Amino acid sequence: MPDAAAHLPFFYGSISRAEAEEYLKLAGMADGLFLLRQCLRSLGGYVLSLVHDLRFHHYPIERQLNGTYAIAGGKAHCGPAELCEFYSRDADGLCCTLRKPCNRPSGLEPQAGVFDSLRETMVRDYVRQTWKLEGEALEQAIISQAPQVEKLIATTAHERMPWYHNAISRDEAERMLFSGSQPDGKFLLRPRKEQGTYALSLIYGKTVYHYLITQDKAGKYCIPEGTKFDTLWQLVEYLKLKADGLIYCLKESCPNASVPTGTAAPTLPAHPSMPRRIDTLNSDGYTPEPGEAGEKSRILPMDTSVYESPYSDPEELKDKKLFLKRENLMMDEVELGSGNFGCVRKGVYKMRKKQIDVAIKVLKSGNEKAEKEEMMKEAQIMHQLDNPYIVRIIGVCRAEALMLVMEMALGGPLHKFLSSKKEEIPVSNVVELMHQVSMGMKYLEEKNFVHRDLAARNVLLVNQHYAKISDFGLSKALGADDSYYTARSAGKWPLKWYAPECINFRKFSSRSDVWSYGITMWEAFTYGQKPYKKMKGPEVISFVEQGKRLERPTDCPPEMYTLMNDCWIYKWEDRPDFSMVETRIRTYYYSIASKADLATSPVQGAEAACA
Repeated sequence: MPDAAAHLPFFYGSISRAEAEEYLKLAGMADGLFLLRQCLRSLGGYVLSLVHDLRFHHYPIERQLNGTYAIAGGKAHCGPAELCEFYSRDADGLCCTLRKPCNRPSGLEPQAGVFDSLRETMVRDYVRQTWKLEGEALEQAIISQAPQVEKLIATTAHERMPWYHNAISRDEAERMLFSGSQPDGKFLLRPRKEQGTYALSLIYGKTVYHYLITQDKAGKYCIPEGTKFDTLWQLVEYLKLKADGLIYCLKESCPNASVPTGTAAPTLPAHPSMPRRIDTLNSDGYTPEPGEAGEKSRILPMDTSVYESPYSDPEELKDKKLFLKRENLMMDEVELGSGNFGCVRKGVYKMRKKQIDVAIKVLKSGNEKAEKEEMMKEAQIMHQLDNPYIVRIIGVCRAEALMLVMEMALGGPLHKFLSSKKEEIPVSNVVELMHQVSMGMKYLEEKNFVHRDLAARNVLLVNQHYAKISDFGLSKALGADDSYYTARSAGKWPLKWYAPECINFRKFSSRSDVWSYGITMWEAFTYGQKPYKKMKGPEVISFVEQGKRLERPTDCPPEMYTLMNDCWIYKWEDRPDFSMVETRIRTYYYSIASKADLATSPVQGAEAACA
């Protein structure tokens, strides 16, 4: 879970104001000299430290309700880099423009904060405990859901700190502080009987002082009349640097011997209440009670029956075969869709321990032998794949017709869903879904599979926040030493989604799938529009050969359009692979992911994210 500013050479991480000023002094104190550091008060926020007239100026940058960043009273920006770029052109309330970055000395990495070092382990423990996942399913869940659980995790991180003592009395706190050495500044934090309040107990001059910590309606913690913080650990870290109302700075923690290093994650909301809590957690950390305005229901991927493989249970795995028994398959008359091959119907498949909802691709009885062979090839390819973001095959059934039995994804194709829900789906939700598609494609790349038909029509939705790649009719498994597949002849191909080398030389690889991914991104950010408008195949080929590319969709963030254009680099070897694509879209997604953003309209979200 990289910090949104980690790549910036002038970002120093978790350093104090005094340390920031020292770096600026060493760099010469020129007007407009600046650096960026983590903010101790605001979760996910920063501080811009700037020199003007030989004086230091420090501007807090808060992460806004919709995941953007802004200095108080200033414009919102997609990320800290965009904010700094803006203020290098326009002071807009600062003492001067940003003129020269104070870059970190060679070899110096950004200083990790207290929470930074715990965050990854805590997210991992949380996801594992909440959804009982292991292996690949766990790793994928951590990647896709980290933004949703990270703030919830941060609000409980104090429970892992050595200075936190759960459920001890005032007298016990004093006894613990007086035991052993008693330096000024020795401290501990403990919860009080009154819900939502805590006590900070501190030694100074052989006397223990107790300070009340309260939480306001926005969820901020503070000592009365003191500075407010998003979390308790931020408050403690700040008071180590500045007394701010205390009789003395916090210096040495009084360790809680009953919580050794490396213990399990603190107790957190158990499934299924957790998704509700995530979805209603606003930027201030306040969770509305059930029935309050703003509460929404959100089913996360891991809450669905099609996140983990139906064969994840070893007992069910014993029965995993390509061909299924007809008596275990119940087929509904309801059609989910149809095409030249036949139709797709709802159904139920009875396994050893459970019954699962399935989609059944039924081949028309009069279809030719070649079409049956194509369906079997598709089944054999899908049977080798097992990933949360790819529609899994349950098996094939030979009965009244040839039937391909797959996981159910009731939301339908991505382009149709987006075009029908445009006013309800914010840009951040589109980014979330495209990130999931990139994870599925990264998996295919690692398995040396080429999809050859990636498009929004072949991305199916389980729900608004869960996408799966489908339709492997054109897919090919490459040999261990092969980087591409050459088709023997051109067929009825989706040329508008194909890279130049596919059309010109019939060569297909993961990098040609990357080109198709860029077109799929364009479809998603246009909310289901058709690429290249009314151009015919030859016109599209000519358009691409002239170096022209599809224009940026109205609501598309610039960072996402830049990624699209990188997917459309003419030479296949110069395009990013899916490992790089997934990392880039993940980094952007993490920078904007926010519950509140999911509630805004697409246009509002885009305007806020790209102001």
